[in-house]
Amino acid sequence: MTTRRELLRSTLLTGAALSLPILNREAAAADAAPAAPAVPPSIFKLAPLPYAPDALEPSIDAATMTLHHDKHHATYVTKLNEALAKLPKAPAGTPEELHGWLKKLDAVPEDIRTAVRNHGGGHFNHTLFWESLSAKGGEIKGGLLKGLETSFKTKDDAIAALVKAGTTLFGSGWAWLAYDPAKKALAVTTTPNQDTPLAAGHIPLLGLDVWEHAYYLKYQNKRADYLAALVKVINWDVVAARYDAALKA
Repeated sequence: MTTRRELLRSTLLTGAALSLPILNREAAAADAAPAAPAVPPSIFKLAPLPYAPDALEPSIDAATMTLHHDKHHATYVTKLNEALAKLPKAPAGTPEELHGWLKKLDAVPEDIRTAVRNHGGGHFNHTLFWESLSAKGGEIKGGLLKGLETSFKTKDDAIAALVKAGTTLFGSGWAWLAYDPAKKALAVTTTPNQDTPLAAGHIPLLGLDVWEHAYYLKYQNKRADYLAALVKVINWDVVAARYDAALKA
């Protein structure tokens, strides 16, 4: 007669035996599972905003600023680093290096050229954009004022031309105040997507972002209203310093 103790022992052994195939299958599945994707190296890094997200209100609201910087700009940096990880030797990751690539895109290896143009351009453009803004705004004066008056008659004409360029640009892109070394003059120009004036030989002094993510939460489809508000928070001291540097270069 089978005792209760023997019956219990038999049940436990049977259960253990039945569990072995399951454990073996789980172990095999773990061995076959793909490795976690490699984290791209931090060749380029996203710098924090130089002011609080709500510092530019009411021109730019905090929600837009946070989404724009923490999501959109951050994605450009991540995608740029992923592309650069394909290179046999990691680049230095300096602003000067990125500047050189965007100025001579044909010299960038073909397999990462599009990524550098789009994501590298996005990183370059947005970095310049954040640094161009200030809650205090500023006054156009000194050499920049003279340059604007020479190229556009008045500073107000220059700002109007910049706003018009951004308003009428079809699709996503940027409106720029740039220095043209060939003509030794200031110019208002536009670029699509995340292209930069560097590829055309121009030195960017101020870029106005007219991608919808830069304004749609607050202004919806009223791009002209966004641009009219944006020019009120331009840090003209920073723009003037870039202009002085461009003249010396």
